[in-house]
Formats: sequence, structure tokens, C-alpha cells
Amino acid sequence: MIGVPDVYWIEAVTAVVVQKAGAKLTEAEILGFCEGKIAKYKIPKHVVIADSLPKNPSGKVLKKNLRDQYGNLGQTLAP
Repeated sequence: MIGVPDVYWIEAVTAVVVQKAGAKLTEAEILGFCEGKIAKYKIPKHVVIADSLPKNPSGKVLKKNLRDQYGNLGQTLAP
């Protein structure tokens, strides 16, 4: 999960998901899974299904690269 700039919320929670081989997930299924399990304000406003995550040589996810890549998702004015 990362935070991306958002016109309405200032910063919006965004989930970047990598599926296992053969899995078929949709944004609606991911959001439905979150409901009732975590607080409503923590449920992602955006879901991105990616092929892979950028990592440094030690295997840590490079969240700055993800923010740069998906930072324009919150540019539409909709709650």
C-alpha cells in the first residue's frame, strides 16, 4: 500500500497487487475482501494490479518508484 496525491482526499491509499501465477483477481474482489476486515478509512481508494514490484538489490520494495509511477491516479475529483 502506498499513498498517492489526491484532489479530494489530499492523499489516497492505493493498493498495488501482484497476483500469483494463474490467479484472476479484480479490483472489486480486492475491495470486497477489505470491507469488514479493516477500518473504512483504510480501504484503498485505488487498486492497481501489476506484473511485478520494483525492488532494490536486498529485496525491499521501492515505494517511491511506485508513487512516481501511479501518482496520477488521484487527479480526478471524485470521493
